[in-house]
Amino acid sequence: MSGLEIPLSFALIAGAGLYYATTKHVEGCKIKVIYTEEEEEDNKQSLNAGSIIRNHCPSLSDPAQAYMVPTPYLCSGMLQTVYGTTLAKKHDSTSNVKYEREARTMSDGGTISMDWYPSRPSDQDDAIKQRPIFVFLPGLGGSSHEYHIRSTAKKLSSSLESVGPCTVVVMNHRGSARTPLTSPRLYNAYDTTDYADIVQYVSECFPEAPLVGVGFSLGANLLTKYLGEQGPKTPLIAAAAICCPFDTEIAGREMDKPGFLNDRVFQPNLMATLKRALKRNIDVFKKKYSDSEFDAIMRVKRMSHFDNLVTCKEYGHADCWDYYRASSSTTYVDNITIPFLAINTEDDPVTPFRGVPVKKFQNNPNLALVQVKHGGHLGLFTGLLRPSIWYLQPVAEFLGAVLSIKKE
Repeated sequence: MSGLEIPLSFALIAGAGLYYATTKHVEGCKIKVIYTEEEEEDNKQSLNAGSIIRNHCPSLSDPAQAYMVPTPYLCSGMLQTVYGTTLAKKHDSTSNVKYEREARTMSDGGTISMDWYPSRPSDQDDAIKQRPIFVFLPGLGGSSHEYHIRSTAKKLSSSLESVGPCTVVVMNHRGSARTPLTSPRLYNAYDTTDYADIVQYVSECFPEAPLVGVGFSLGANLLTKYLGEQGPKTPLIAAAAICCPFDTEIAGREMDKPGFLNDRVFQPNLMATLKRALKRNIDVFKKKYSDSEFDAIMRVKRMSHFDNLVTCKEYGHADCWDYYRASSSTTYVDNITIPFLAINTEDDPVTPFRGVPVKKFQNNPNLALVQVKHGGHLGLFTGLLRPSIWYLQPVAEFLGAVLSIKKE
């Protein structure tokens, strides 16, 4: 064998090994979609979640497309999650949105800010008033300015070919996104009344517009709980929940564990966001809490301690674990009556997959669960040089299909 043939042989062997390893990796990135399988596949007008996915969602049902291959250098749930948090303020072609803000005063005097994209529908334009409206609900410490929120808003507002242009409105939680805190009451994982009031308000303002709910993390839990509470009374016609914890006690205990990600990233960021909101609105908050109570709140370093001092006092829970159990949306999943798509990852370090009520998705024909092997929490980045958010396409396909079927 010549000197040239030896390196060539090694190259061929290495190439074959790389191809085999890559193929095995990609095969391991197949997504799993869980839903009831009672209906015939050829009913393209059915609003059962399984039928919608089989007939209208190639990114979830086509064997050649139903993969979520993570960005190679974001190969773990932790890396995906941390990468997502570092993009909070990044603006690129997929996320460069500019909102129009509306402030809404709630019944208790609290304030909710609503960020509209591309703008709040005009009262003078009947065609725009009839466009579908997506009502977003961010997660804990999140707002309309998060990268994943902006990217999803841009995708859904302009990329639903069978539906046409749509409107997005993001409901910022009390005290978030520089919303003034005009009531001592803060947002939490238990109380869905703010979202219910905003959905009802949007429905009354634009009675001819189809409404769709989209929630992220804690916002997904609130959306899911709201849908179960409302049942057929909800004005929403479809919904998507991204990285929903479902069982907030499991998620709460996971977040409370000592560890690098919790101690250095999640807990400090969450507490810093909450404390900034309290400091900006100290006069309002001190109407309900004494100086010593306020000082104790400002000293806490973990979300569970904050909930013990604030949220449990507000709603009468014995402790944070009692509050987390009461906040879990998993017990409300059975009562959802509209097409509902949930996307969760197996390596989510914030909302563990073991909290997802998989069997409930097999028993309610309105539900579909997308189980993704890799992606972390609110990450799901794919691609090499310019990672993009994978779930934008399946969410657009699913919700767009519902809107299109309803339109017909």
